[in-house]
Amino acid sequence: MKKGQLGFLTGTHVVNDMYQGAVPALLPFLMSERHYSYAAVSGIALAATGLSSVVQPVFGMLVDRNHRGWLIPAGFLAAAGGLTAAGLADSYPLTWLCVALAGIGMAAYHPPATNQARAAGGQSQQAMSLFSVGGTIGASLAPALVTLVVGSLGLSGTGLLAIPALVMAGLWAVQGPWMRRRGHTPAVPLVSGGRAATGHRDDWGAFGRLVAVTVGWSIPYVTVTSMLSLHVQRDLHASQAAGAAALTSFTLAGAAGTLLGGWLGDRQGRLFPVRAGYLLAVPALAGVAFAPNFAVAEVATVVYGLAMFLPFAPQVTLAQDYLPNRPGTASGLTLGLAMSVGGLASPLLGWIADAHGLRVVLGTVLAVLLAGLVFAVRLRDRVLTAPPAAEREPVESRVL
Repeated sequence: MKKGQLGFLTGTHVVNDMYQGAVPALLPFLMSERHYSYAAVSGIALAATGLSSVVQPVFGMLVDRNHRGWLIPAGFLAAAGGLTAAGLADSYPLTWLCVALAGIGMAAYHPPATNQARAAGGQSQQAMSLFSVGGTIGASLAPALVTLVVGSLGLSGTGLLAIPALVMAGLWAVQGPWMRRRGHTPAVPLVSGGRAATGHRDDWGAFGRLVAVTVGWSIPYVTVTSMLSLHVQRDLHASQAAGAAALTSFTLAGAAGTLLGGWLGDRQGRLFPVRAGYLLAVPALAGVAFAPNFAVAEVATVVYGLAMFLPFAPQVTLAQDYLPNRPGTASGLTLGLAMSVGGLASPLLGWIADAHGLRVVLGTVLAVLLAGLVFAVRLRDRVLTAPPAAEREPVESRVL
């Protein structure tokens, strides 16, 4: 395991996913300052996440042909620029386009960063969970940061949110020469031009089942991150600060769940945290949806965040092992679906919220989560072994 490279990549993940978490945190401010409806802010959630379902797998296919590490800083810089511009936009269409740019940047970041993290961490589930938790930590920091900046300065203050991306871009520019001077070599994914070092075939049937599980995860996750703060404020009559606190606790619990899922995956096998996570998430989401007060909702939110992220890192490595010849495509599809299918469903769910209220929406996505549980119990593990030395490609051809 190359701990230094893994740690640095985890830092970039913190920054990138901070902008992903900033979008739902901005929605209450857009509603209050610009008087957008539920349907309108759901459309903005679609701009941030829904487009990634198309764009992120494309970036994954590009990365499978050549690892294109430059997409990592380009991705989080585009995310920062789009979000900053959204706060300064003077119309709904322009706001939507700016948030869409941010979503494309987030999509560009994930396939190359995930491939490099897997290469740095090897077969360890804990290594992938550490990289994954960087994104969760970034998302958990976003509500407090957005509340501090936008709550104090209004939407015109979103320019300050770009500072973390600019700092990380500067570090990215100097870390390569610094590592070379110290004699470190980067861990590079062992795939180029669609050929893997393992000699195994892609299992598209197993990958399809995993995609169904991911869809069952995505819609409840994106809906809760988009609607939780509003649910706390409007249905449970809590303050704006309480809404931000609930969203922060959800993502912090997700960070703990990601680390626990990696630890359990290394000791009990990858499928244990996947199945346990979905089994625990169903009653926890019911508690969020039908809580009688904020205290009950807060406890259920913490349990839900923990449960939803137990499967996260094992699902990423499972996807890459189901498609060993296309790890960029695998991570692009699974991570893209994880964060974007829910965005595609957001306009419909926003319309339901306008017509029937947020509790009905949360009850609806509970049924989707149950479907994800059904597919999760049908997943099977896949352990890849290296082929005989004579069958392996030369190293030079695999690391281009």
